[in-house]
Amino acid sequence: MAGDPVRREFGPVVIECVQGDITNQPDVDAVVNAANAELAPGGGVAGAIHRVAGPGLYEECRPLALIRTGQAVITSGHGLPSAWCIHTLGPVYDASSDPAAELASCYREMLDRAEGRELRSLATPAISTGIFGYPVEEAADVALQTIAARAPGLRTVRLVRFVLWGEIDHDAHVSVLEKIA
Repeated sequence: MAGDPVRREFGPVVIECVQGDITNQPDVDAVVNAANAELAPGGGVAGAIHRVAGPGLYEECRPLALIRTGQAVITSGHGLPSAWCIHTLGPVYDASSDPAAELASCYREMLDRAEGRELRSLATPAISTGIFGYPVEEAADVALQTIAARAPGLRTVRLVRFVLWGEIDHDAHVSVLEKIA
């Protein structure tokens, strides 16, 4: 992980940005998977999460598929260091008629699943910014604004950590976080 986390408080919730590996977050209750509709192992974040979690994750996911864009479901974490894994399907930027609404739904549903299990902390990647083509700065704005708006009403979630693999993604999220704080 590069550098110290950048943290800002929104009511009772801390939102932080770190550069690192989403599969290596031992101090959070849940990790968010940028999933495909089938909830199957794939490339990018989904592939990395499934590799670390092991085959039991996909076995638990199979009966929950297919999910729609903007939807989230929760499973146990299996071999991940977190107890839970929240899977959400982000929009394909160029194929969506309203990518901002669909992306915001991912983050709202992620928070709903966490609240439903009374979780206190979660780590999320930048959903849809990889192969789904969502421009990082736009995605960061939608994600952080959505979570900040929901933060005052959350009952149990107290930490949302954006774990960003690359420096460009990290810096874009930090810039938005500092702007909205």
